[in-house]
Amino acid sequence: MPDPVIAISDQPSDEDRRAIFNPLIEFNKANIEADSFELVAIMLKDDAGQSVGGLWGELYYDWLFVELLFVPESLRGKDFGSKLLGEAERIAKAKGCTGIWLDTFSFQAPGFYEKHGYERFAALKNYPRGKQRFFFRKIF
Repeated sequence: MPDPVIAISDQPSDEDRRAIFNPLIEFNKANIEADSFELVAIMLKDDAGQSVGGLWGELYYDWLFVELLFVPESLRGKDFGSKLLGEAERIAKAKGCTGIWLDTFSFQAPGFYEKHGYERFAALKNYPRGKQRFFFRKIF
């Protein structure tokens, strides 16, 4: 087989992503004893049953990664964020996780996570320019 060429796509497809993602996951599975993956969704619902916010995470490699956490501005200050995070921690502990990790921007909620016992373990300065992206963890 001839060597492949490097091709830059300005409109990558789902198939392009799968060509990278799928073999990477297979490589990881071959090198890690526990390879389970589970989605976690803890939703905030309005009176009509419509989702208005919540927490979205992924359980894998013995950790819960909180990918998204959003509370609408009209509901902030009413402990919904704390309740969502607490429920995520409860789920992670029940599943035997080592801890939870997440990231947030300097203009979002780093103080919120620190208040809940999360430790900042990394920061990416000027992402976006003039701001920072922080990485937090809470080990059980």
